[in-house]
Amino acid sequence: MKMVISPAKSLDFERPVPFAQNTTYDFAKASATIDKVLKKLKPNELQALMDISPALATLNWERNQGRDVTAMTTANARQAIFAFDGEVYTGLDAYTLTEDQLLRAQAQLRILSGLYGLLKPLDLMQPYRLEMGTKLPVGDAKDLYAFWKPKLTQSLNDAMEEGELLLNLASTEYFSALDAKQLKARVITPEFKDYKDGKLKMISFFAKKARGLMVRYVLDTQAQTVEALQGFHYEGYAYDPSLSTDTKLVFTR
Repeated sequence: MKMVISPAKSLDFERPVPFAQNTTYDFAKASATIDKVLKKLKPNELQALMDISPALATLNWERNQGRDVTAMTTANARQAIFAFDGEVYTGLDAYTLTEDQLLRAQAQLRILSGLYGLLKPLDLMQPYRLEMGTKLPVGDAKDLYAFWKPKLTQSLNDAMEEGELLLNLASTEYFSALDAKQLKARVITPEFKDYKDGKLKMISFFAKKARGLMVRYVLDTQAQTVEALQGFHYEGYAYDPSLSTDTKLVFTR
């Protein structure tokens, strides 16, 4: 079974990493093409493109100018699983994974990225901000989806066996960077819902954390089947068969 998750806007390049082993990501040439486009953009252009504050635009202009996506070292980069710092990664809690769990994550987990394409957990990455939905033309591609979709779909297919489970824990924005119809995997998409004011709702903050919790559950239990995934119970969630389908697993609390 493979799993895909989204990156996070928040990054942490300060906390010491607990695991020295690292790897190199697969799309350095493609990433460099995008990075070259980003380096040409001034802070005010980044602000308009990404709808961010002037301070964030300046920070990311500085990141863009100082970054070399083809020369990752432990001095200027860190492993992706320890670099991202949003709700998904809070749920995953990578800093408490054992070495065996990290190596299983390396084999099973992929992080979709607007700049780096597809990251393995131990792939080195440098700080960046580039949402997959950003309308940035790159060469002949009208946007990042057009640029990445064939590359990422082929990469995942190369890594999977026919009919293997692909656990989609990414947001719609990021999973749209894959051509689902061309994937040779059986795609399973969990949904996480909470009761609020007497109604069952998907609350973004909790759903994001739950996606990370599901990754952690797979690594903790070595789940490999849909039936095993249905046993997910972290932080009070429980599988609801009445709301689920063959391709959608719904968990409620």
